[in-house]
Amino acid sequence: MTDPNRERLHAEMDEPFVVFLVGMRINSFWRVWEWLPVLLAMPRMLRELADDDAMLGSRTKPGLRNWMVVQYWRSFEELTEYARDDEAEHLPAWSEYNEKRAASGAVGIWHETYVVGPGDYETVYNNVPPQGLGEAAPLVPATGRRESAAGRLTEDADDSERDDEP
Repeated sequence: MTDPNRERLHAEMDEPFVVFLVGMRINSFWRVWEWLPVLLAMPRMLRELADDDAMLGSRTKPGLRNWMVVQYWRSFEELTEYARDDEAEHLPAWSEYNEKRAASGAVGIWHETYVVGPGDYETVYNNVPPQGLGEAAPLVPATGRRESAAGRLTEDADDSERDDEP
């Protein structure tokens, strides 16, 4: 297990990036043959993407009925390129879901995509190991302008300037 960072840190991205949320919901627990293939497809995709520089990082949030994966991507174009690659794990899994699983309603899938520009987000981490975007982006001290949420929500978080906001 990674030790917590004792200082206040901020994940800093100088370029736009993508936050991709993807999940599944088990609607009929007893129809295991319907939802288990969907559940097992995501780890295969994540293993495949582990060495791909396009995906910056991911975190799986398991649950009893709902599973979600939070992914950070370098660009929307790289995300869609992966999604449409017939040599990769995603497209066959997506096709199988649509052809064999969607109509039964036993399992549902969803996703949300957010394109985020520099200065259009803010983060802070204190006394925790790297989390979320902090696992995917360089961490910098949350000092100077970066001490406040408002200060972190700027494109150029210059350490020499300081917000009066708490």
